[in-house]
Amino acid sequence: MTRRFRRLAALSVAATVVLGLLLALRPLSASRAFAIWILLLAAIALAELVRAARDVDAANVRAARRFEEALRPRRSEPRRPAELDQAERELVLGAASAAYAHRRLLPHLRAVAAARLAVRHGVDLERRPETAAALLGDEAWELLRPDRPEPEDPNAPGVPLPRIEAFLARVESL
Repeated sequence: MTRRFRRLAALSVAATVVLGLLLALRPLSASRAFAIWILLLAAIALAELVRAARDVDAANVRAARRFEEALRPRRSEPRRPAELDQAERELVLGAASAAYAHRRLLPHLRAVAAARLAVRHGVDLERRPETAAALLGDEAWELLRPDRPEPEDPNAPGVPLPRIEAFLARVESL
């Protein structure tokens, strides 16, 4: 049995005991005793209905709160752009493998330098390589020159990260 049902049964039994006492002792007429008993049962039922309505209302409030919380946008950790992750992989792989550096990393670095030279100095890397070489410097030009030969050992280490950093600093200073 549920707790609510046991409480209701106990109160009903108590009201019936009161009826029995009123009928046995006869302080009141039988009709008044039954009226008091009916009134007690009605009060018990009304109190139980109010309690049940309050419980349902509380459950509805909890459900509404959970529903509103589910609708609230979640704060997620800011994610790094996929392009940044890709650029980091290119740098690490370009530093690890000469073949990867020659085929993948250096063309990206060449595109970066070409864009910077075109915007800042109006120099096309392909059409005016002498001017581009003079602006970039010998070390940076060695990485970018279009006639750069394939590496002899493709499994050799690629371009060291400090050299790439120096290159990028040079390009940014243009």
